[in-house]
Amino acid sequence: MFIEIHMLQNFAPSNLNRNETGNPKDTEFGGARRARISSQCIKRAIRSEKIFTEKTAVEPGVRTRWMNRLLADALKASGKDDAQSQSVADAMAMQYSKNVKGHTSVLLYLSRQEVASINEQLLAKWDEVIASLKGGKSLVIDAIAKDLFKLLEHRTGAPDIALFGRMLAEKPELNIDAACQVAHAISTHRVSMDMDFYTAVDELSRDGESGAAMMGVTAFNSACFYRYARIDWDLLVKNLGGDMALARKTVEGFLLATLRAVPSGKQNSFAAQNPPDFVLGVARKDGEAWSLANAFEKPIKPCKDGGYLAHSIEALDKYWGQLVKIYGEGEFTPAALVLDETVELKNLKDSAKASRKAWVESLLAGLE
Repeated sequence: MFIEIHMLQNFAPSNLNRNETGNPKDTEFGGARRARISSQCIKRAIRSEKIFTEKTAVEPGVRTRWMNRLLADALKASGKDDAQSQSVADAMAMQYSKNVKGHTSVLLYLSRQEVASINEQLLAKWDEVIASLKGGKSLVIDAIAKDLFKLLEHRTGAPDIALFGRMLAEKPELNIDAACQVAHAISTHRVSMDMDFYTAVDELSRDGESGAAMMGVTAFNSACFYRYARIDWDLLVKNLGGDMALARKTVEGFLLATLRAVPSGKQNSFAAQNPPDFVLGVARKDGEAWSLANAFEKPIKPCKDGGYLAHSIEALDKYWGQLVKIYGEGEFTPAALVLDETVELKNLKDSAKASRKAWVESLLAGLE
């Protein structure tokens, strides 16, 4: 069982996802320069959405090089000595990765349950742990870590880690294959970058003191993006240790969070809080995967009266019909949300849902 999501989302002038020069990310597709938002940026926006945590009722995992801080703070909160707590936390963090300048050499992705479980085990054997540390390398901490690694082998209790996966080269038993694939979002049309020259006035300047106190330049663009993601239901259930109820809540949280998720880059300057104008969800039992990006391989031209949305929706609808005609012998159920009711759908007309709630329920029904 798989669930695919296809979205068209038009953003006002913004710089949602910057490259190494501070400019909006872009790429070439179909021989034309396109605006781009990286998959990493989109995934962070989804897992950070409040609705995701509300639906799953599980705190999202934390990505950090400072695992020792998480552990030490919890141990101190339990009443343990500050210096001993830090030493124990440092020793446990080194079980996951080498120590470099006081932190792990790589970025770890940990669930809150894992951190809580580690602290419980350390507190339960505290005297042994402290005595063992006095001899240098702690065999007690080694044993605790090995037991935890066996318990957590290729599984997690954190929905976001189950969806987006985890890779730790030094501890491959903690690796988790991502149950969700997320594509880089690209504009359906050709895009040029704009520049905003701005100045700041010193409000305490006196007469005769002219000129700006500060000047700068910010790059931005505006584009209609195509977004695509795909969830492997069976792998999600496996990653969550067979907890189908939590897996279902995870899918629901992901669907709702995806509709709300907007990258945070430069939002204080641009406030591009634009919800999607078109969403297509597909519940699949045939195992196939259809990205609809090639609907826009030829850049979309603006409508006669301006705008790219209507033509982008029409192109996606047309391409969907072509795929169904050639490859559509599999078992799948589409469900669409269309903000603009004046846009004519030819191939997805019967799939349109009246509300977000009906759209989500339609896709969840396929999981039963």
